Amino acid sequence: MIQAFILFILAGIAEIGGGYLIWQSLRDGKPLYWGLAGGLILALYGVIATFQSFPSFGRVYAAYGGVFILLSVLWGWVVDKKTPDMYDWIGAIICIIGASIILWAPRH
Repeated sequence: MIQAFILFILAGIAEIGGGYLIWQSLRDGKPLYWGLAGGLILALYGVIATFQSFPSFGRVYAAYGGVFILLSVLWGWVVDKKTPDMYDWIGAIICIIGASIILWAPRH
């Protein structure tokens, strides 16, 4: 479980960080190489996810979606200095609960 959590965090940082660099390059006037680096980091995100031990691609990505949402709220708070409101936190918590159900619900 700890390995899954670490891989979700690493994948999230790569996806959000890569997307952020592309955003900065195309929308905020940063150099083109920021966007190119962002694209490479996004590709790395795709590789990181393959190290998950869960057998189902769909379930892993669905569960990762919940983690991605929480990390995006945290990224906005730390990097963009946009303080999340109560609804941001409630939504992120609901997503984490959903992701946990998807991954760890008892199945036959």
